[in-house]
Amino acid sequence: MSASQQEIDRLIEQFDPESSFRRLAGLSAKIIMVLCAGLSAWHYYTAGFGLRNEIAHRAIHLAVVLGLCFLVFPRQKRLPGPWEWTVSGGLAVFYLFMGWSLLAKISEPLPDAMRYAFLAVLLALAGLSLPFKHFDGSHTQIPWRDWVFAALASGFSLYLLVFFEHIYIERPGQHTPLDLMVGVIAIAMVIEAARRTMGIFLPLLAITAIFYGLLGPYLPGGLSHRGYSLPRIVAHLYKGTEGIYGIPVGVVATFVFHFVLFGIMAQLTGLGQLFVNLATIVAGRFSGGPAKVSVVSSGLFGMISGSAIANTVTTGVMTIPLMKKVGFSPRFAGAVEASASCGGQITPPIMGAAAFIMAETLGIPYNQLILVAIVPALLHYFAILFMVHLEAKRLKLEGMDPAEIPSLAWVMRSSWHLFIPLVVMVTLLLMQFTPFLAAFWGITLTVACSWIPRLLGPLGRNMTGLAVGPKALVQGFEMGAKSALSIGAACACVGFVLGITTLTGMGFKFSAWVIDVSGVAAQMVMVFDIFNLVDLKQVTILFGLFFTAAACIIMGSGVPTTPTYIILAAIVAPALAGLGVPQLATHFFVFYYGVLADVTPPVALAAFAAAGIARSEPMRTGLTAFRLSMGKALVPFAFVYSPSLLLMDFTWPAFLLALFCAVVAVMGLGAAHTGYFGKPIGTVAFILLNLLSLSLIFANPVAAAIAAPAVLAILLWHARSAKAQSNRL
Repeated sequence: MSASQQEIDRLIEQFDPESSFRRLAGLSAKIIMVLCAGLSAWHYYTAGFGLRNEIAHRAIHLAVVLGLCFLVFPRQKRLPGPWEWTVSGGLAVFYLFMGWSLLAKISEPLPDAMRYAFLAVLLALAGLSLPFKHFDGSHTQIPWRDWVFAALASGFSLYLLVFFEHIYIERPGQHTPLDLMVGVIAIAMVIEAARRTMGIFLPLLAITAIFYGLLGPYLPGGLSHRGYSLPRIVAHLYKGTEGIYGIPVGVVATFVFHFVLFGIMAQLTGLGQLFVNLATIVAGRFSGGPAKVSVVSSGLFGMISGSAIANTVTTGVMTIPLMKKVGFSPRFAGAVEASASCGGQITPPIMGAAAFIMAETLGIPYNQLILVAIVPALLHYFAILFMVHLEAKRLKLEGMDPAEIPSLAWVMRSSWHLFIPLVVMVTLLLMQFTPFLAAFWGITLTVACSWIPRLLGPLGRNMTGLAVGPKALVQGFEMGAKSALSIGAACACVGFVLGITTLTGMGFKFSAWVIDVSGVAAQMVMVFDIFNLVDLKQVTILFGLFFTAAACIIMGSGVPTTPTYIILAAIVAPALAGLGVPQLATHFFVFYYGVLADVTPPVALAAFAAAGIARSEPMRTGLTAFRLSMGKALVPFAFVYSPSLLLMDFTWPAFLLALFCAVVAVMGLGAAHTGYFGKPIGTVAFILLNLLSLSLIFANPVAAAIAAPAVLAILLWHARSAKAQSNRL
């Protein structure tokens, strides 16, 4: 392993809790390798040769994934000591409360042995969940506590598999005491797995949802509902397809896992370095070249990674030092990389896990979603490139040394074979083959094409890339499975929120609140519109979008994009639909702002990872990354008011008008928040550019005729004034 690869792994583990794996040796390492590689091999096989029935397929997936979560991830104390004990103690009490309450609600007589065994398991689970140092083990060994957790986490899914016919065919809708007891253990183990892989916020949200389902009649005002018994909630979350084994886990087990595996295998063969080389050729020679290389390479690499932090670190170890070398400050260099890397999850063809869940939730083909995502992704990268260009001009930076830029002929001659899997996979997606079949052929061709240089003999001597032999294949399959563990645990945990939402109608209640508050705020604004320049409905939607964007950023702080999207799509998105926003635009809005949370302080994980590479102060780097995201933050508003940007109700006049307004708005906001366009931008120009750019999101002919020329005039005046001043000097 190269030094740079060691640095990549260290930074990913430090800043991405989803990738903080144990470094095992000996028998434990061999067991983990077999389980992980076996899980990947099973998914690879089912992708090419057919899936089992829905519940069985999801149960097999979770049985291995949740068990591995406790074996692969060490317990990490992410909170100060007293808080860690308080949270852990609260969870232990919650597990005991669930078990004791369930036994009190079961009317059937239970054998004493069953009752005491269940209580003993819960007491052990509660005790072992406490942060005793003796239980923790280390990064290099698995403590006995985690073997117990792994057995319990796998056991509840195996229970459904072993007794599948008895549970779902012979007595559908009937729940025995044993079913419910296993269900309580399932809830506890999913919460523990999510806490182990990504921290406490998502488990606390899941527990809050469960209490919301239990305490409905006692809640005030619009929050109240009829309330549900604990057995009803446990059965709904455990045995149904709207809880643990709901759509999120189904999509991960069916689609996401395969694309994560493809991304790992593609990186293994050298596709990531190829993308960096291409980005250097495209953007390296321009002003501030390394920063533009960072943006372009992050976009290319994001097509196969789907992870903001992995994208930040993998490309950042190469681009951030180059940015610092040509004159960018460490803080700005880290911020550019973080801001650009967040676009990977909205960049076709692979995007992130949330995109697959969106396609399944909306019932639209994934190949259609790829086409819909193209314009928002391009606007995202245009916004960053524009602000990077202005910063480079402000600092009077040059491009990269021509000697550092590889030739296109050499790159294509040495790496053309690495394109084949990606091209075939995208072609299959566009031809409407299933995503998992496209991923199957992508993985297959990645391995096969890696051997082309060797098969060509002397002709392939100068070709790049690693030939994936048996050892590398097993390593790739192992890493692919490890990379998918946290998202599996997150989707199982977020199933509690979705299950309670469908049971109680919580989403409709929140939607009604957003609609009411947005309407009141719009009415207050309309009082000042004495000339009737704006439409009440558009202003109401605008306030609804602001509330939704704020909810997305708050919910997304420290929580991966996928669970953020799932929760907000269930609870917040219906509010926008109630305001008349098209469903696809609503979900894309939520998805887009969930992604932006990765560069939004106080928990800007991608920015913190970039700061680690740049050796800059993390919070200031996060604030700079957030500022660099101001231009692209306008993009979701643009496609809500102009669905033609998402290729909905498409007409060329509407699309070109919306695109023109969006580009000018991004330029206006970008210049305002960079504070420079040929010369520094003053306070009055800053205010005008912000207001005029915001007015352009409505994309109507009046805005295009008044606001767009005004923005361009301000920018042109600054450019000409700077040029005239330069000529005088």
